[in-house]
Amino acid sequence: MAQITEIPTQEISDDIRWNRLLLRRFEVYIAEAFTELRLHGIEPILIKGWAASQNYPVDRPRQFSDIDLAVSSKDHDRAFELSHAAPLNLLNIDIHRELRHLDTVAWNTLFGRSKLETIDNTEIRILCAEDHLRVMCVHWLVDGGQYKERLWDIYYAVMNRPADFDWDKCFADISPTRRKWIIITIAIAKKYLELDVSGLPFAGETDTIPKWMIRCLEKEWASDVRLRSLHTCVSDPKLFWQQILKRIPPNPIESTVEMEGKFDDSLRTKYQIGSIFARIVPSIQRLGPSLWQRITK
Repeated sequence: MAQITEIPTQEISDDIRWNRLLLRRFEVYIAEAFTELRLHGIEPILIKGWAASQNYPVDRPRQFSDIDLAVSSKDHDRAFELSHAAPLNLLNIDIHRELRHLDTVAWNTLFGRSKLETIDNTEIRILCAEDHLRVMCVHWLVDGGQYKERLWDIYYAVMNRPADFDWDKCFADISPTRRKWIIITIAIAKKYLELDVSGLPFAGETDTIPKWMIRCLEKEWASDVRLRSLHTCVSDPKLFWQQILKRIPPNPIESTVEMEGKFDDSLRTKYQIGSIFARIVPSIQRLGPSLWQRITK
């Protein structure tokens, strides 16, 4: 991990102390989760959250509210069951089936390049810095860029990357389209967070961001409405319709990524239409039980 300079105790604010307490609580939970899953022969990889927080300076702690664990496809169903049973059911664990849409690099490759950190004498497996940066960039885009504050994950991952960080490894085994996604996300951090990209091998490619993306991002950041799962809003008709309207038309950044599209294509419509059709059945499957329960009350 990058070595971040400690700050004098007398300069630590109450907010920082509180965030350190929250971080400490989650570290205990993370160690417990790894220990329990290993008892059942499951070896997870921690992504985002705590792993991202290790790049942040001590005077700006990263907040997170859950534990994201990726496991192999063969272990997914069992890990999911364990995460919803005691003693893990109180730890707010989100189990991922490998990296799904977040990455196209083979799970065995990601696992082989992963590294171990230690929390309370428990080894915690995380992605190598190159793979984690790529995954965090795609995750930010999957959310349609609506969380400007999470762009700091990218900023600090680049600024505080290890001395031996290998950009060739970061871009290996992915398509030219996905390579462009990563570079554009870094370019957005440069534009809005003043990320210093001097010295990066692709610095010259960070000077241009498609205008439609800038419009989309600034519209999202100006809005007070954040996407929520529709099935969680069924009991509140006003919130439910607010969320429906939020999805019409679909976020063009999210749709482009979902359809494995190119950001420099002039039209977003084909990706948005494709996204709508791709989501219809899964949305009905998730929403149906909640609607039926409300109707039959």
